[in-house]
Amino acid sequence: MPTTSKPTKKKDLSAYDAAAIPNGEGFKIAVIAAEWNPEVTDAMLQGAVKTLRDNGVSKDDIRVMRVPGTFELTTASELLLERTFVDAVICIGCVIQGETRHFEFICQAVSQGLTNVAIKHGKPVIFSVLTCDTMQQALDRAGGRHGNKGVEGAVTALKMIALDRNIGYDIPF
Repeated sequence: MPTTSKPTKKKDLSAYDAAAIPNGEGFKIAVIAAEWNPEVTDAMLQGAVKTLRDNGVSKDDIRVMRVPGTFELTTASELLLERTFVDAVICIGCVIQGETRHFEFICQAVSQGLTNVAIKHGKPVIFSVLTCDTMQQALDRAGGRHGNKGVEGAVTALKMIALDRNIGYDIPF
């Protein structure tokens, strides 16, 4: 019998158990944030950096980059992973539905592009991109009533780096 989950309409999705998060000491993480919709992406960027710092990542091991828009996250991730060493990249963006199909094309291109970059480089490339119908929905997910997707991206990065470092050591096959 399928189970149904409760709607997340009133839930802060960014709450996490700090004891379940790997210590990020020595982890090198890049955070790339789109400049478009800065009231959203700046809040997500701040949430991501604070969460990384709160979980042991040194200020010197966090590299923050800005790109013009969400579409450019893919190219920036590729360039960064091609030319530097980082353990993970957190990509922060916000696309809000408008009157045209532009929204669909951008969202599809970015999600597929970031997936391809992650596969090509064998590194976590975290999708912290909001794809919302309204600005209010975006604000609710950038530090508002539904939490902060930047925080969630940071937690995901920490967990994925730990997974990468531990495969073959503590995961039995």
